[in-house]
Amino acid sequence: MNLLAIDYGTKRIGLAWCDTAVGVVLPYGVIQTSDFRLQTSELFDLMKKEKIEQVVVGLPIGLDGKENQNTKNVRKFVEKLKAESGLPIVVVDERFSSAAADRMEGSAASRDEKAAMIILQSYLESRK
Repeated sequence: MNLLAIDYGTKRIGLAWCDTAVGVVLPYGVIQTSDFRLQTSELFDLMKKEKIEQVVVGLPIGLDGKENQNTKNVRKFVEKLKAESGLPIVVVDERFSSAAADRMEGSAASRDEKAAMIILQSYLESRK
């Protein structure tokens, strides 16, 4: 199964990809636009090209465990993405993914890609 992970931001969207048959999570670029239509257009092109079967989106929950404005923005993005793509979309708690991305060494991937990789790896581990 081909999975796409999204670390959603209003200015940049970090992406990571995995074929579950292989099990290796790879960085897959960054979408750099705040225009929702351009964001979704690029995402849909990528989903079609890579035959994505499921999307995993990081959900930014506050350190106190409560939802905040960023959480609401991501939920809104997820609902629009789900309605327009028709793909199953899973949300995963992304607390500390950016901090963990900052600690990742040995990769030329951007911070946004690394955060998406951590989100996807977390999702895959939760399925075991």
